[in-house]
Amino acid sequence: MDFTLPDELTDLLDQLDHFIESVVQPIQDEDDNERFFDHRREDSRTDWERGGLPNEEWEQLLHRTKRLADEAGFYRYPLPAEYGGMDGTNLGMAIIREHLARKGLGLFNDLQNEHSIVGNNVGLLLMLNYGTDEQKADWIDDLAEGRRGFAFGITEPKHGSDATHMETTATRDGDEWVINGEKTWNTGIHTAQYDMVMARTSGSAGDGNGITAFLVPTKAPGFEILEYLWTFNMPTDHAHIRLTDVRVPDSAIFGGEGRGLQVVQHFFNENRIRQAASSLGAAQFCIDRSVAYAQERSPFGKALSTNQAIQFPLVELQTQCEMLRALIHKTAWLMDTDGVWSCSDKVSMCNYYANRLCCEAADRAMQVFGGLGYSRHQPFEHIYRHHRRYRITEGAEEIQMRRVAGYMFGYMKQSAPKGVAG
Repeated sequence: MDFTLPDELTDLLDQLDHFIESVVQPIQDEDDNERFFDHRREDSRTDWERGGLPNEEWEQLLHRTKRLADEAGFYRYPLPAEYGGMDGTNLGMAIIREHLARKGLGLFNDLQNEHSIVGNNVGLLLMLNYGTDEQKADWIDDLAEGRRGFAFGITEPKHGSDATHMETTATRDGDEWVINGEKTWNTGIHTAQYDMVMARTSGSAGDGNGITAFLVPTKAPGFEILEYLWTFNMPTDHAHIRLTDVRVPDSAIFGGEGRGLQVVQHFFNENRIRQAASSLGAAQFCIDRSVAYAQERSPFGKALSTNQAIQFPLVELQTQCEMLRALIHKTAWLMDTDGVWSCSDKVSMCNYYANRLCCEAADRAMQVFGGLGYSRHQPFEHIYRHHRRYRITEGAEEIQMRRVAGYMFGYMKQSAPKGVAG
């Protein structure tokens, strides 16, 4: 078995590093843009006068960087070549995302809002696979160029991880559908022109089928943003919305009537392995910084690194990183060779374990750095607060463990959900 990374990937990592050093870092250094990444970051990123939304200048800076990365040919790496991408692989994305996250916080990659010079444009990937010809013609260029996008309205106030008990409904009225219901944690809705709203169109509560995805204009009559939910890590773009008799045409259906959840599930595995790789990279960053600091800091006349109380916890974390890295690479490789649904158990293992490991590594880094680690003058508290989110939002770790148990005990099969390509 050969664990050597492909030459094209190592070459790409070198190109990304050069792009960061020559193009991105100078932008971060200008006009005090560093305030978005140093101890002032949370305050600088947040527009407290607009209910805690992201600062517009912050978002414009991210948009500018992504456009430069797109011009350089990096941003669309995972997309098909016909759409300007590199036909990127799951293994490639995992390696890239770990590589970038291991560098720490920066304009090149900021996981708080999925910003990166190598994009993970889920909306575009979904459109390429499930959009009608008319929808593709209308959306693809805008999605690729960042001119337009849609948020995801799945979670409901009374139903978190269980999306099948969906109370939002859509009923047909001639050539239109009338949607009523509420969604929460509707991320990105503050700038999205559309919301991909999941609504039950047939079946009963608990059925996986019968839920339809609709591309709903956020300015449609009856579409209301009730509040933005403040979180452990600010700013917030997570909204609670309400739809009251919102009308959309039949052409707003995305992915086929009654197949909304299956459409989204198609990319769960791809997103989860990428998130696992990012959490691994962030965990490794915390360990690397802790080791370096322990060798520099010399209380009581000797380096911190000579103390086993410092060494052993970091050894444990480093061991876990090495084992996790091997599993992530194997899982991503299996997804590329045998299909994204061939190893769903391993995807869940990688995801829940990586997110937990990142929180443990950030917590340990705070302890090694002492008071400075607890302060915002080091990035560990930010990393902890952000990645703590992924132990809930990227499929709660209990849900991931339940999936693994389902495969272990024979209650689930390693295959695509009904109606979803393998």
